[in-house]
Amino acid sequence: MGRLVAGVELRLVRMPLRTPFQTSNGVSTERDILLLRCVGAEGEGWGECVAEREPTYSSEYALGAVDVLRRFLVPLLLAAQVESAEEVAPVLAAIVGHPMAKAAVEMAVLDAALRRRGESFGQFLGATRSRIPAGVSVGIQPTIPALLEVVGAFIDEGYLRIKLKIQPGWDVDPVRAVRQRFGDELLLQVDANAAYDLADAGTLRRLDDFDLLLIEQPLHHDDLRQHARLAGLIRTPICLDESIVSARSAADAIALGAASIINIKPGRVGGYLEARRIHDVAHAHGVAVWCGGMLETGLGRRANIALAALPGFTLPGDTSASDRFYSRDLTDPVTLDADGHVAVPVGPGLGALPDPDALDDYTVETWWVDGT
Repeated sequence: MGRLVAGVELRLVRMPLRTPFQTSNGVSTERDILLLRCVGAEGEGWGECVAEREPTYSSEYALGAVDVLRRFLVPLLLAAQVESAEEVAPVLAAIVGHPMAKAAVEMAVLDAALRRRGESFGQFLGATRSRIPAGVSVGIQPTIPALLEVVGAFIDEGYLRIKLKIQPGWDVDPVRAVRQRFGDELLLQVDANAAYDLADAGTLRRLDDFDLLLIEQPLHHDDLRQHARLAGLIRTPICLDESIVSARSAADAIALGAASIINIKPGRVGGYLEARRIHDVAHAHGVAVWCGGMLETGLGRRANIALAALPGFTLPGDTSASDRFYSRDLTDPVTLDADGHVAVPVGPGLGALPDPDALDDYTVETWWVDGT
């Protein structure tokens, strides 16, 4: 059997969004996405780095990931001659930080290994369902009437849960409007992307009136104690996102009472193996988890759907259909069933490969790194 990884191609693609997507961190009209292709003697595997163009969500950004991958992470990977995804994190541990870049490496190695043995991501991770309920994330809109139109369209498409991005000045009124228009039965949650501080507890308490599933990351990412204090001041369950970077931090947050729900984003925590460990910690403590999204292409979306089929994922995640963000995806589209579910991929590895024509059309630059 030949080497699993003999060389790595990095590919930066730029994909226009169907509509501008606004959060408290800013507005995006297109997405720079770094893809990683591991090439070996018996095939290839694909990874997707979710670092954004600018370091606004986290300290990582796409071109920074290119640099650390070319200079450090890929050479370490090739020198180690890894044969499984479980070897990746220990090999890359000498480099501090850069979880999104490391997650892309692990994802590509895992995809290659699973394709080689004919096993799907879902089978490997421990999926217990063949399909999962899908939610959708709605960015900050220019007006409340525009918000109601967008939310109504997603409900008509069949999405089972709506997440509204909020920020100071765009919180109570839009949430009230959505609840009044679409009723108490709608599964509704909000995401602050760390836009508030504890002094805003009075405003956040007003959201208790709307029977939300959760409020996601209201305070700064390193404010676990402050989140624990906020949990005692509001009824709406607090979900942590940016604060959870590992199974260890998840255990700390649970112990402190800072989170009753956790959003798991594999890229943020360094990969799907650590994401599964966070799931296991939360599940053991009776804490619900759901799978967040980072505007992934069909590659990353399929991996997230497989992860979200584990038993502890009891809330609909940001696992929308391919056409939510992109008019043309890199892979065959992920589609929404009539009753608001998406199917867990069953093919080897990710269950799909990028379309070469789409890759060519969207590619901005490529780099090749091998062991020579």
